[in-house]
Amino acid sequence: MENPSSFSSFKSYLHALSDTPHRLSRRACSASASSEETARARARSGSDLRRSLRWHDLIGFGLGGMVGAGVFVTSGRAARLCAGPAVVLSYALAGLCALLSAFCYTEFAVEMPVAGGAFSYIRATFGEFLAFVTGANLVIDYVLSNAAVARGFTAYLATALGHPTLRLTLHSLPEGYNEMDPIAVAIVLLLTFIICYSTRESSWLNMVLTVLHILFIVFVIVVGFWRGDMRNFTEPGNPENAGGFFPFGASGVFNGAAMVYLSYIGYDAVSTMAEEVKNPAKNIPVGVSGSVILVTVLYCLMAASMSALLPYDKIDPEAPFSGAFEVGAAGWRWAGNMIGAGASMGIVTSLLVAMLGQARYMCVIGRSCVVPTWFAQVHPATSTPVNASAFLGIFTAAIALFTDLNILLNLVSIGSLFVFYMVANAVIYRRYASHGTSNPWPTLSFLFCFSLTSLIFTLLWQFAPPGKPKTYMLGSCIALAFGVVLLFHLMVPQARKPEFWGVPFMPWIPSISIFLNIFLLGSLDKPSYVRFGFFSGLVVLVYVLYSVHSSFDAEREGILSRKAVEMAVENGGEDQKV
Repeated sequence: MENPSSFSSFKSYLHALSDTPHRLSRRACSASASSEETARARARSGSDLRRSLRWHDLIGFGLGGMVGAGVFVTSGRAARLCAGPAVVLSYALAGLCALLSAFCYTEFAVEMPVAGGAFSYIRATFGEFLAFVTGANLVIDYVLSNAAVARGFTAYLATALGHPTLRLTLHSLPEGYNEMDPIAVAIVLLLTFIICYSTRESSWLNMVLTVLHILFIVFVIVVGFWRGDMRNFTEPGNPENAGGFFPFGASGVFNGAAMVYLSYIGYDAVSTMAEEVKNPAKNIPVGVSGSVILVTVLYCLMAASMSALLPYDKIDPEAPFSGAFEVGAAGWRWAGNMIGAGASMGIVTSLLVAMLGQARYMCVIGRSCVVPTWFAQVHPATSTPVNASAFLGIFTAAIALFTDLNILLNLVSIGSLFVFYMVANAVIYRRYASHGTSNPWPTLSFLFCFSLTSLIFTLLWQFAPPGKPKTYMLGSCIALAFGVVLLFHLMVPQARKPEFWGVPFMPWIPSISIFLNIFLLGSLDKPSYVRFGFFSGLVVLVYVLYSVHSSFDAEREGILSRKAVEMAVENGGEDQKV
């Protein structure tokens, strides 16, 4: 007699719940093979995603995904509230952190060119439970950041049209949730339709909009330095406010870096498109890393031009660039309107790329059977994950309708940093520990010790009183962290070497990425952690009540069986040659 599904009846579900400890022990740490991710798991989507993208498409998606959302939405808040004119350094620090994380992503994306990004990487390294927590947090990040960006589109569109606001205020709703934004809803739903139609056509649309947007950015940079005043880098508009290039000190730079890190989330969306890339080993490293480097340079120049135009304490947090041109560029109101139009266009491209990424994440999570496999279906006519795209598009539109920008941005940064931290750990573990052939404990011990040292450094930086004792303790932490990495490098040999492309200078680069992600996490405020804890708790609850039982059923039916994985091994390397 066949075992019934855990969800076939209420009685079956109660039986499944009573068996939860056994199922958790069997499924939570079950790591998939690379061949499972690249071969058999893809078959659960029905039709394949079409391979049609090259390195220039990826750079275009990277530029479109990153330039627009962050610099036009977060730079005003980061400069006004955190870093002042030193927001330029905030962008540089966040860019360095993103580049190091991009290296880690690239190694995985070349080895496993699948649409699942961080979810697939963590699942193949640390197992199903941590992959689900990571993937769910990233999907939540995408939805919230896309909602934030859509509301930013409305703010800039209002500036372009010369209107104070295009939102509708309902005083009966709580503060922060009472400004209805039907325009944000409309743009999200329109882009949802486009990405459901075709990835290739989405790429062409992104290319056209990105080229036009880059022209606007060059205009912003040139005119900003031409019409700006260098005194604005050191003198506030109100003499009573703190002055100098670092009005909020060094901590303000790091707080600003944590806030603007949202600006770089687009490179993660690029890695999720690996399954649609021709010759992944050649095109993915150029596309991912190249786009991060170009975007970092543009961000720093744009932040500098904004700071030149206007003192930091007069920058509009909602629409910083258009406001800077209207006020700071000798009343160039027409230029402010033009910037509003250009920023709106850039925000559309970033939304397009991010919505492509979030759908592909959901598609691959569906393939793993921890959410309904309905999300994994790829439409045979369009070769796109229509179900995941439509569901998340509607969800994003609903949140964008009423949620305030500040609430959304706080939620996004912490989740992104957590995911990038996990990927950096995973790339080290995968290099130095191999299931069944090497002892994983030296690597796990190193990752724990290094993370703990980084956490202690971060807590000392944030909470220890200034003075020589603090300096000595911080220096000791740096020396200890360096010693831990050096000892690990000398004592533990690599268990595997990447066949096509790998992170250089292992384990130093991913270790620095781990440190920077922990340090930036320490710069976020308490409400961010409360919300992150709430969402993570909700994700764990979903896993215990649904996901572990669904994947257990799939394993019992042979869908996730080891035998199936072994059958896929011989096909695992074929994708590299496509």
